[in-house]
Amino acid sequence: MIAVSDTPAPRLERRVAPTGIERAFPPGALIVTKTDLKGRITYANPTFLRMAALSESQALGAPHSIIRHPDMPRAVFAHLWEEIEAGREVFAVVNNLAADGAHYWVLAHVTPSRDASGRILGYHSNRRPVPAGARAAVEPLYAELRAIERAHPSRRAGLAASRAALATRLAEMGTTYGALMAALARP
Repeated sequence: MIAVSDTPAPRLERRVAPTGIERAFPPGALIVTKTDLKGRITYANPTFLRMAALSESQALGAPHSIIRHPDMPRAVFAHLWEEIEAGREVFAVVNNLAADGAHYWVLAHVTPSRDASGRILGYHSNRRPVPAGARAAVEPLYAELRAIERAHPSRRAGLAASRAALATRLAEMGTTYGALMAALARP
């Protein structure tokens, strides 16, 4: 088991620029990570390290956002954090950015990790390949949300507008984000 030490992870020296190269998800593989309450990686399986192009020392102690792709709408992550901090599980189709600039799409399942008394200690995530059709279903929605976020003068205003747009689009579809992701998760 790969575990975190008390020493902060070394920072990557630069911002990673997307290369446009898509990394294939290995057949039968599963990405697993665990984080503390602040989203710092406390466990990473070898598949995560390979897919993210990170060494163990770069990953452990680093914020999970180290793999956040700039094309992912911030509204999706705001929703994810709201749900897991409230103790609920979340499914999400996510585009991740590896340290070498490659990207890879995943179906993420994130759940709170609890102690014996039910107190949330951190979060556990496993990721699988995105089912056929799921990516095509979310890409237009994500592009719309990104455009809204980028059109505002401040990150805060962009996030608020994007979250409102997400709620409106989901209401128009007669669903919730969780129900949409659950439907997309079905092969």
